[in-house]
Amino acid sequence: MSKFTLIFLAFGFIGCQHIEKNSGEKKDLKVSAFWVQDTLKEPNVGYRKVNRFAPVLYKDLIVVANGLEGLVAYDVLDKTKKWSIPIEKGIESAGAVINSRLFVGGLNGIFYSIDLDTAKIVWEFDTRSEVVAEPLIADGFVYFLSGSNILYCLDATNGRQIWVYNRQDTSAQMTVRGGAKPSISAGQIYQGFSDGSLVSLNAKTGTPNWEVLLNRNTKFKDIDASAVIDGDTIYINSYDDKLYAVSKSSGTILWKSDFGGATPPLIFSDRLVYSSSKGHLMVVTKKSGELIWKVSNLKGIATEPISIRNLIAVGESQGAVLFYDISSGQLMGNFDPGRGVLGRLTTDKNKRVYFISGEANIYGVLVEPTNKNSNFSFLE
Repeated sequence: MSKFTLIFLAFGFIGCQHIEKNSGEKKDLKVSAFWVQDTLKEPNVGYRKVNRFAPVLYKDLIVVANGLEGLVAYDVLDKTKKWSIPIEKGIESAGAVINSRLFVGGLNGIFYSIDLDTAKIVWEFDTRSEVVAEPLIADGFVYFLSGSNILYCLDATNGRQIWVYNRQDTSAQMTVRGGAKPSISAGQIYQGFSDGSLVSLNAKTGTPNWEVLLNRNTKFKDIDASAVIDGDTIYINSYDDKLYAVSKSSGTILWKSDFGGATPPLIFSDRLVYSSSKGHLMVVTKKSGELIWKVSNLKGIATEPISIRNLIAVGESQGAVLFYDISSGQLMGNFDPGRGVLGRLTTDKNKRVYFISGEANIYGVLVEPTNKNSNFSFLE
């Protein structure tokens, strides 16, 4: 990133919500909180921190992190606090779990491997720049992007450095705060960078295979969304730009759709669901990027979309958690925690939804039909 960095969850775009294909606000779902918990030991009386960690469900624990103090775990059933791990300056990015290990980067520049059973730090790796990107764990290695635009590959067992790929942006151009989670397929890592490029690298050596410049904006060029791979096609979102379909083997652009953003698209059957940095939630065809439906004027920027049966759920950075019918784009229900939602939502096997709010409160919400006698196939 350059020395001029902006928080991508900008607090603009406030307006009244409307659905361009199917207007109206039909509320067929009741969304209610069954749990609210402040994750901070002390009230935050300073400047607002970014809280966008995606809650982790592990055995009988739910693990969350905030941008001030670090990690904390609760019993998912009785909601009692089980342990905490202080991390200087806090944690902003989401983490990745494999077996009993949580891998996550801190705003202090240190990347951690943490045993969730013992609440002990197994190893640390100092990147010397804050880590705000989610890691990838694959084949015994952990891959992640640091805040200085360096892609690391470490041995997941002991934290030993395997290789680095340095793509520091020396321009004075402003960049968006964030970073893309690496993606992997057939021995190749696919990584977006703040200079607008998507790069394919050998997963074992870090040697580049190909690269393509996607975002050519004069203001923000960042690719902070992870690549979503489907067969030989890569779908990747680019901030203030476009959603691209790219050939996995060659990097050739196959098509591009209007509006881009900072979170990856969701594949839902023959459709892609994605959010834009202009306050849109959009559904397009996988084949050509043709628009199916679009919601405009969200309150801020929408989080990465998730699916719950035939519902699409997103959070607004300045508003509520919203639930849409995937077929029609109809708003089915919402829940407003106050101060917005910045991080990806998490669901359990019972389709309960967990998230951390902008105020660092963890919420658990139930999604139920308003009419108990109605047949809602999307919740079955």
